[in-house]
Amino acid sequence: MQQIPDMSELVRLAQTPAGQQLITLLQKQGGPQLQQAIASAAGGDYTRAKEILSELLSSPEAQTLLKELEGQK
Repeated sequence: MQQIPDMSELVRLAQTPAGQQLITLLQKQGGPQLQQAIASAAGGDYTRAKEILSELLSSPEAQTLLKELEGQK
């Protein structure tokens, strides 16, 4: 099971070029779905939020950016 990074690590990764590209990609390709994932998480339904994010992150472009972020840990 993967360990979830702490908030400071998430913020740091989000501020990298790959992180910024991934955020933009998610907003463009899945704006309403991304909002639904955020709302689910805010409501405590983390399982549904994870399902939605998994779908959004399954694109080849997202996978490439995720691999780049993995290398920046």
